[in-house]
Amino acid sequence: MTIDEIKKQLGWAGLQYIRPFTIVGVGTGSTVSHFMDALATSKHQIKGAISSSEMSSIKLKSLDIPLFNLNDVSSVDIYIDSADEINSQMQMIKGGGGALTREKIIAAVAKKFICIVDSSKKVEILGTFPLPIEVIPMARSWVTKEMLRLGGIPEYRKGITTDNGNIILDVKNLRISNPIELEETINNIPGVVTVGLFARRSADIALIGSQYGIQTVIKKT
Repeated sequence: MTIDEIKKQLGWAGLQYIRPFTIVGVGTGSTVSHFMDALATSKHQIKGAISSSEMSSIKLKSLDIPLFNLNDVSSVDIYIDSADEINSQMQMIKGGGGALTREKIIAAVAKKFICIVDSSKKVEILGTFPLPIEVIPMARSWVTKEMLRLGGIPEYRKGITTDNGNIILDVKNLRISNPIELEETINNIPGVVTVGLFARRSADIALIGSQYGIQTVIKKT
């Protein structure tokens, strides 16, 4: 079974959590693209979707799934997204696709957050994947210096502007033993819009796919 076939299975597995007459938060990326294809088969049963990126919005529109503005809804019932890394506490690194800020907003609002990932994304300690940080352009040099001070090696993601008009720094050389603490520290650096650590708002359920099937992991309370 190829990685894309596993991602397709994960996308369709996410559909089981969608309830009629609800608003669905939709993430970004190749795995989520398969979920959107699956969601299109039930589009007449849901109210519509909230999108985390312009790219996802384009696909949702092409599938004739109604789009809502987050400011115009009272709540989001469920959010389906993927991750670049996820640990056993359901904490994640996200933002490889550049949509980390909107993803974090929807995750915060959603009543339930379901992460769909292939097994290669499961790690014991976060940090092998470079940690994305969305930064206001004028603060790039300052935030770079602050990340060096924290032991990271930041790299400017050239040629990329986020949907919010900002830039992204990808920080390598981090072994993130305390994700919540590091998330708060980086978010408090002036000029940082948000960091791609989803530690305080972790996933509620993870669907982890491999050639052997899909494992369902539920966050311990």
